[in-house]
Amino acid sequence: MAGHLVRRLHQISVSLFADRMKSSGIDLTPVQFAALCALDANPEIDQATLAGLIAYDRVTIGGVVDRLEGKGLISRTVSRQDRRARSLRLTEAGNALLDRTRPIVRGFQDDIMTGLSADERTQFMTLMRKTTQAGNEQSRAPMQPTGKSG
Repeated sequence: MAGHLVRRLHQISVSLFADRMKSSGIDLTPVQFAALCALDANPEIDQATLAGLIAYDRVTIGGVVDRLEGKGLISRTVSRQDRRARSLRLTEAGNALLDRTRPIVRGFQDDIMTGLSADERTQFMTLMRKTTQAGNEQSRAPMQPTGKSG
């Protein structure tokens, strides 16, 4: 069934990510990596916007942000637009770690799709984008690429 195969491929992807980070001496999860990438592209956003950008639950994003801040990879400051909100941004250490991890992550993408030819990989990615975009609103944490969080 599709759900089982998607779950298995996710397990493989997470395993590869964890193995490559560990072998590089980096303590980072896939969700933390996604958050760092989103903050790099969208500095000074709040937690709710970050959650929407990476399709992560708004309640549990707080723990991700806490861990990243605890590692010194991001900082939180009072938002200029809303004094009740906190703006997030990468620290120098966060930027340096992201620069170090991006090539590692890019390097194992083909391993996730092992067994597929180059043409099949392209087709697979096209179909994955199509089905995830079509099913986005069925998710408990839909991706909100515009950052609209409510």
